[in-house]
Amino acid sequence: MAALGITMALLVWMAVLLLVSIWKQVYSSWNLPPGPFPLPFFGNLFQLEFKNIPKSLDKLAERFGPVFTLYLGPRRTVVLHGYKAVKEALLDHKNELSGRGDIPAFREYRDKGIIFNNGPTWKDVRRFSLTTLRDYGMGKKANEERIQKEMHFLLAELRKTQGQPFDPTFLIGCAPFNVIADILFHKHFDYNDKICQRLMHLFNENFYLLSTTWLEFYNNFSSYLHYLPGNHRKVIKNVSEIKEYVTVKVKEHQQSLDPNCPRDFTDCLLVEMEKEKHSVEPLYTLDNIAVTVADILFAGTETTSTTLRYGLLILMKYPEIEDKIHEEIDRVIGPRRTPATKDRLEMPYTDAVVHEIQRFINLVPNNLPHEATRDTTFRGYVIPKGTIIIPTLSPILYDSQEFPDPEKFKPEHFLDEQGRFKYSDYFKPFSTGKRVCVGEGLARMELFLLLTAILQNFNLRPLVDPKDIDLSPKTIGFGRIPPHYKLCVIPRA
Repeated sequence: MAALGITMALLVWMAVLLLVSIWKQVYSSWNLPPGPFPLPFFGNLFQLEFKNIPKSLDKLAERFGPVFTLYLGPRRTVVLHGYKAVKEALLDHKNELSGRGDIPAFREYRDKGIIFNNGPTWKDVRRFSLTTLRDYGMGKKANEERIQKEMHFLLAELRKTQGQPFDPTFLIGCAPFNVIADILFHKHFDYNDKICQRLMHLFNENFYLLSTTWLEFYNNFSSYLHYLPGNHRKVIKNVSEIKEYVTVKVKEHQQSLDPNCPRDFTDCLLVEMEKEKHSVEPLYTLDNIAVTVADILFAGTETTSTTLRYGLLILMKYPEIEDKIHEEIDRVIGPRRTPATKDRLEMPYTDAVVHEIQRFINLVPNNLPHEATRDTTFRGYVIPKGTIIIPTLSPILYDSQEFPDPEKFKPEHFLDEQGRFKYSDYFKPFSTGKRVCVGEGLARMELFLLLTAILQNFNLRPLVDPKDIDLSPKTIGFGRIPPHYKLCVIPRA
């Protein structure tokens, strides 16, 4: 009888806890946007397809509208779906919804740097970084010269393949890596340099692992899963190794620093640290500088590298598009002159292809998470402080009204009836608002110049029939990861 009494007591206790949990969920969501009813502890996880979350969010938006609430485990989340909702939230409510949602896999970077910083320093660090990067030619003539200089190294390495199959992952990636390394460290790496190869491997591995189902679970249940084995440990270790390398570089710069003559972006941050050395609460510390530099190094390398790699695969799938680009290059630039930014104005088809690659691959489909910095009224709903905000990019880049047949790769999405380049405000691969990518100008310039230089000098040759090339991503999560492939580049006559 005693055992039966204890069992009944436990059952009643569990039932009470369940009811309390459900009541708290309902009560706390009284003024929130609508959404599916969450289960205790798990929230709405069972209503998501973790191998394709963007698809799950599309289905939920059909039921609940462009603004809806999800519980990703214990984390209350408001999803913004579509151009109007995202633009209204990130521009009209840019101060209230510009926080950075926590990504536990990057806990070592928490409240430091630019990308993952949700602390009191992020606005000042971002503002200073943008100003300094502009001084070093971010998106202007100085960067064009950097990229043009790097083209020659990239083309030389491509010629060394002698028309034989090769994996483009790290060879292509060295070009954007060196461009950003020159800005950050005033340094150029050989394409076979072990440090360069190691860092690119860490970037590439993290971008892939962050897009796997396990990391999606970990980032929502980190307090429960942290001590278990899993790929989250690999990501955390990789992040630590990247930061350790950058910290060494920052300290090397500190030892040889001339405050009156900064050599690069890192020196500029160190000069600011020197100015604050007597401050009670300094904005710039060695730790903050290291994370800021690591942020820019990662973002400036991996996103551009992955976009180029995916773009080459797409062009092999559609050789008729490659042929049109060749024709435009031959007509506007010719076989020998180095491509320049000004050529974009006379090369609307190539420009349209570069934009369509970015739209089509939809590199970061759910955007990086934002966070409400205070209680916010949005479209009649109340979004409490601390709520995670997901301003999805997929429904913008794949809007069927703006881009007819969005699932198809069509450069015509960015061309008018006369064949002139057509700008679209729905082109938001870099997000928008206060958290828009700081390297957008550089990335757009790199993609046009590097892709044009490759196709000016080479024909792309797949190892299979073009119709058999599968463009489906390897995985979809934090990013859309392109499938692994090899190709041949054949010098053009």
